[in-house]
Amino acid sequence: MGNLLQRALAEAAKLPGPDQEAIGAWLLAEIESERRWDALFSHPAAVIERMADEALREHAEGHTSELDPDAL
Repeated sequence: MGNLLQRALAEAAKLPGPDQEAIGAWLLAEIESERRWDALFSHPAAVIERMADEALREHAEGHTSELDPDAL
């Protein structure tokens, strides 16, 4: 385990129980989120193709509008 993580866990251990649980839940959720992103982008061409198909479908269905740089 890295030094920074050890320090963070040591500091978290000094907090009240409910705060420790909240930090633990947040950290586990972040780790799971990273795993999902890693899995999603392990095949980036498929992801990009799926996103492009979705964008084209939304445009064909009239759910898009022209970009107006002056309105940004």
